[in-house]
Amino acid sequence: PGWMGDFWKRKPDPFTISLYQAPVIFPPGTRYHYSNTGMAALSYAVTASLRGAPEPDIRTLLETRIFTPIGIPQSDWSIGYGEATDLDGLKVVANWGGGGFTPRATARVGQLLLQRGTWDGRRIVGGEWIEKMVAYGGTAIPDRMKEEPRAASALCWHINMDGFWQGVPRDAFAGLGAGDQTLLVVPSLNLVVVRNGGDLNVDRASILFRPVVEAIVGRAPKAPYPPSAVIRKITFDPESTIVRKAIDSDNWPITWADDGDLYTSYGDGFGFEPFIRPKLSMGVAKVAGDATAFQGINIRSESGERLGDGKKGLKASGMLMVDGVLYMWVRNAGNSQIAWSGDHGVSWQWGFRFDKSFGSPAFLNFGKNYAGARDEYVYTFSQDGNSAYGIDDGVTVARAPKSGLRNRGAYEFFERFDAGGKPVWTKDIEKRGPVFSYPGGCQRLDIVYNPGIKRYLMALSYGHGGAWGIFDAPEPWGPWTTAFHTENWGLGGTHGYRLPSKWISPDGRTMYLVFSGVKPNDAFCVRRFTLE
Repeated sequence: PGWMGDFWKRKPDPFTISLYQAPVIFPPGTRYHYSNTGMAALSYAVTASLRGAPEPDIRTLLETRIFTPIGIPQSDWSIGYGEATDLDGLKVVANWGGGGFTPRATARVGQLLLQRGTWDGRRIVGGEWIEKMVAYGGTAIPDRMKEEPRAASALCWHINMDGFWQGVPRDAFAGLGAGDQTLLVVPSLNLVVVRNGGDLNVDRASILFRPVVEAIVGRAPKAPYPPSAVIRKITFDPESTIVRKAIDSDNWPITWADDGDLYTSYGDGFGFEPFIRPKLSMGVAKVAGDATAFQGINIRSESGERLGDGKKGLKASGMLMVDGVLYMWVRNAGNSQIAWSGDHGVSWQWGFRFDKSFGSPAFLNFGKNYAGARDEYVYTFSQDGNSAYGIDDGVTVARAPKSGLRNRGAYEFFERFDAGGKPVWTKDIEKRGPVFSYPGGCQRLDIVYNPGIKRYLMALSYGHGGAWGIFDAPEPWGPWTTAFHTENWGLGGTHGYRLPSKWISPDGRTMYLVFSGVKPNDAFCVRRFTLE
C-alpha cells in the first residue's frame, strides 16, 4: 500500500506492475487490505471497456458524463496526477491518487450520490448503480484489533453498515482522501459534509463525523422508525396552494368508488357548498373530478346522517367500496360499528360493533372499487384503544374476507410474526398484537396502497396539534419505515390526514393529502405532495 506513487514516473509503469507483477497476497474476499494495485487494475479494466467508445479514457468519461452535467468546471478538478499511461493501445489514468477537487466540486459529487444519480431532474447515473456502489457487498471487514481501525468498504467507498462510526447513522458513506480530506454523505439526514485542511492525526469520525451529525440529529424530530429506503423525501406544495372547501366540516375518510368518484363522510359540519341544515355529526358526500378541479356534492341520507357534536355524535372513521358496496366504519359507537350502502350512500344498513380496541378504525384502500387488492381480504387498521380521542401506543389490524365484512365471526386479528417473519392471525381479539408501535404517539390514521412504488403508506396523526407522519412498508403489516415525520407541521391544529387512492399518479410519485384544518376553522383541505 502506498508504494505505487513512487513508481509513477518510472518504468515499468505502475499499471504493468499491478497487472503482471504484483503478487496476490491472500485469496480474494478472505481478508481486507488497502490496495493501490487493485485500484490500478480496476482503472485498466474500466478503460479497456471503453475501447471504441466516444469517451476513450476515464478522465474524458468523467468530464463528459458526470462533471460537466452537474456543473463542475475543468478548473475545479483533476485526476491521475494530470497524466496518462499508454498501455495496450489505451490511455490509462491513475485512480488511486493524484486527484484534486475544490470543496464545492466535492460537494457536488456528494449531492449527486445523495440524490441517487439525478441532477436538476435529469438522470446522470442509474440509481440502482448508486445503491450498489454504497451498499455492503459482503467483502471482508478490517481486523480492527491488528490493523489500523477502518470502516467497512463498499465499491471504493467507506461505509458505516456495522456502526463503526459511533453516533453516525448506518447509511452514512464517505470518501476519505490523503491528508484527511473528507466527503461524508448521510442520506437519512439529507446531509453532505466536505472537509478540506491539514492532517487531523486523529480518528476523523471522532473529530468530524460525530460532532457534525450529532448537531444535526439533536435538532431533528425523533421518528419512531428508521428512514425509508424507498422514499428519500416528501415535499409538500407551498401553503398558498392548499384548496379549502366545505368550511366548518372535518374528518373526511375517503374511498374510490366504481362510478369513478370519491366517496367521503364529514363530521360536525354542514358539508360542501351549498351547505345543508342542520349541522350534522355525520354526513355523507362524494367528490367528483381530479385533484386540481373537483366538486364536492352532499348526499342526503336519512339512515346515514347523525346529529350530535364531538364525542356525543357518531362519526365515520373509515370508508371503502368493495364490489359496488360502500362500507363505513363509524366511531363513537362503543367502540366502533360497521355500516354499508348498496346505493352509493343514500341508504345504509347497520351491523356489528367492535367493543374491544378499534376506537377509530380505517380501511386499507386500494384502487377503484378495490381494484388491485393484494388478496381476497379487507384489512382494517386502528389505533389500539377504545376511543378516537385518546392517544395510544400502537396500531392494530383486523382482516375479513370480502364476502364476510358484515359478519363479526369472519374477522381475525394480527397476533405476531412467526420465526420466518410471516404474520400469525388469531380469532381471539384479546390476543391481538401491534403491527406498528409508537408509545404515546398513535391516534387516528389512514392507509393506502401506492401501486406506482409498490408500497403501503400510512398517514398517522400523533394528536391534534399538527404532529403527524407518513410511514411506508412492503406489506400491510410492515416492516415500517419513516417517509415523513414532523412534530409541528406549521399549519396550526391540523388533523385527520387522508390519502385518496384516486389521486395517486401512475408512477406513484405525486399524491394529494386530504386533511382537516387550517385555522381559524376546519375544512376539506387538499394539498399536493411529491415523493423522491
